Amino acid sequence: MNAPLRRVGVVVLVLFGLLFANLNWVQGVRAKEYRTSDYNGRVLQSEYEVERGKVIVGDEAVAQSVPTTGELKFQRTYPKGAPYAHLVGYKSVTLGATAIEKLENEYLNGNADSQVADRITEMFSGQKPGGNVVMSVSKSAQETAYNELLKNKNGVQKAAAVAIDPSTGAILAAASIPSYDPNVVSTHDRTAAFNAQTALDKDPNKPLRNRAFSERFPPGSTFKVVMAAAMLENGETPNSVLPAGPRYEPPQTGGFFIKNASSNICPEPTTTLIQGLTESCNTMFAKYGAEVLGAEKIRAMATKFGFESTPTIDRDEKNTCFRVAESTVGSMTNTPGKNDPAATAQSSIGQFEVVMTPLQGAMIAASVANNGSQMRPYLVQQLKAADLTTVHYTAQPKELRRSISEQQAKDLQTMMISVVEKGSGKNARISGFQVGGKTGTAENATEQESHGWFIAFAMKNGKPVIATTVFLENAGKGGSAEAARIAGQIMKAYIAEKGLA
Repeated sequence: MNAPLRRVGVVVLVLFGLLFANLNWVQGVRAKEYRTSDYNGRVLQSEYEVERGKVIVGDEAVAQSVPTTGELKFQRTYPKGAPYAHLVGYKSVTLGATAIEKLENEYLNGNADSQVADRITEMFSGQKPGGNVVMSVSKSAQETAYNELLKNKNGVQKAAAVAIDPSTGAILAAASIPSYDPNVVSTHDRTAAFNAQTALDKDPNKPLRNRAFSERFPPGSTFKVVMAAAMLENGETPNSVLPAGPRYEPPQTGGFFIKNASSNICPEPTTTLIQGLTESCNTMFAKYGAEVLGAEKIRAMATKFGFESTPTIDRDEKNTCFRVAESTVGSMTNTPGKNDPAATAQSSIGQFEVVMTPLQGAMIAASVANNGSQMRPYLVQQLKAADLTTVHYTAQPKELRRSISEQQAKDLQTMMISVVEKGSGKNARISGFQVGGKTGTAENATEQESHGWFIAFAMKNGKPVIATTVFLENAGKGGSAEAARIAGQIMKAYIAEKGLA
């Protein structure tokens, strides 16, 4: 054989080798990805040949499949609609799946590895129903959160609320407004589904966004809980006497002043840490942050509470099913690499570049209530077979991190309870429970109203019951007080549902 033919033969062999390698890559390594892809129309259509499992909250289905007489045998429906849309998501023939519908897609269809025995049994019965997903969500807390956000007294159109079980990390509520009806995108009419999705995408209020998880805003004075934790770690106690006063000029600023929200807030030259948190004394926290703690100690404490990292929901390790944003304290300087007292002072009161999600706010309050232990947030409580008797998975509480020591947590509990009993959080009080919280009024763009925040927890006989955050975008005057009222209603609803009152 001459040289040219040998070279051609080698090239052909190499090409065959590459072809076989690609075949193995596609059929082996990438098989599951292609099989479950939202763009695989054949697989998506075949999924409608079986009855997809339910998504359950309490004892009610918030997502279920009903028989049809059309080409596709089952129609996915959402009986509870908008209040659960951002958590349950939707399953669409045209648009794929989102949220829980995407996260637990294989289990709902009956194709998960844990359902092998069920599939063998189903070979004899001739039926192949999917499995059921039981969520950790409290029906009362979720629906109260959604309804209270809708009818808030400040007329806010964009808002979110999150509630967590501090001792387990179970998400009890995560409401976001505006919301949408998932039934309009799960229709079998592909044109109608596409048009509905397009309209939702183009809506300037962005109803598809889950503001509870994916949107970040300056936390305002709610960040003072993190600051108070850093101050305790630095050797202070709730009764430590610290500099305060009506205004504070950070070093190196030349006439830049930080003031309190009103003239009757800590006008005296000194105040205690507990009183400073109760009154929400800007000058005390700003001065201590800029001149005592400094940027790195503030960042270190914020990191212990979960800032600078992105929490994941259940097994959604890459946040592909739930878009979760990272809360951050920012640079705390206007000039990279240089100390900036003014920026640090503003950051100390939750302004400048500090931003957090409502989920992060609830996790802060939950950590304090749980004696300093921050638990992994989760939404899936159990995975159950079609008959609801066989359980394939039960959530196991897992500690994410220890935010603060038990003693520091107890000191913060005392100080946050003082905010509710004597300060700006009175709207959240619940008879028979120790309720602690912190309001926040966060400045936004100069042309827009300030945001209203409230983070809180409720305890019974020293044990945590629920932690919550309410965020009202551009709420303006009284926004934090209204957020506190809504938080109180959410906690009351959950307490009543559990029979704890």
